[in-house]
Amino acid sequence: MVSNAFDLLLFAILPYVSLVVFFLGTVGRYWNRPFSYSSYSSQFLENRFHFWALVPFHYGILTVIAGHIVAFLVPRSILLWNSQPLRLYILEASALAAGLLTLVGLVGIIVRRLSEPKVKVVTTRMDWTVYALLLVQVITGVLVAVFHPWGSSWFAAAVTPYLLSLLSFNPVLAFLADMPFLVKLHFVTAFLLIGVFPFSRLVHILVVPNPYLWRRPQVVRWYRRPTRQVL
Repeated sequence: MVSNAFDLLLFAILPYVSLVVFFLGTVGRYWNRPFSYSSYSSQFLENRFHFWALVPFHYGILTVIAGHIVAFLVPRSILLWNSQPLRLYILEASALAAGLLTLVGLVGIIVRRLSEPKVKVVTTRMDWTVYALLLVQVITGVLVAVFHPWGSSWFAAAVTPYLLSLLSFNPVLAFLADMPFLVKLHFVTAFLLIGVFPFSRLVHILVVPNPYLWRRPQVVRWYRRPTRQVL
């Protein structure tokens, strides 16, 4: 009975609360502070560690998100692809590699924030909250891939129908009732991340791609005063 109540709270109520907070918070922030839609990059404070942490994280997380979106949009195609064992192994290995790449990058980001004094000073409590949620999200995703394999198949068969039931405002919790704890925790942290999204640096996702991708190259010239020659 208690388990059913928790499932109702976490998988039938929390998703809608998170989405309402996401939309209202995003619109409110853009209305009141449009120029705050930025990642507040600290690259100018420290660049070497920044590069080796952010690049793997972004490549990994974008690949993982793309995989989730594909499994949601075309579940039958995913199941058809997985009907051949070799193709299933390739897909699962690729997903795990992307998850590990994301984890390596995220750990690098956190270590950089802790070890670089200049970067640590500009790191807010909301930043640490997001990093904590992301860390749980990524770790549980990797653990699910290791201990509960063939996720691409059961995602298409069970998770996609659950998400569609949310979109129809008639959540069917039966799809998640027998899911392992790690899978449920993975879902909960995802919903929490959606809820804190409008109040964090994550809002920069909404303004990419940006004009830097197509604007004309700029020429930068450094000006120095001519040195006096001693005769």
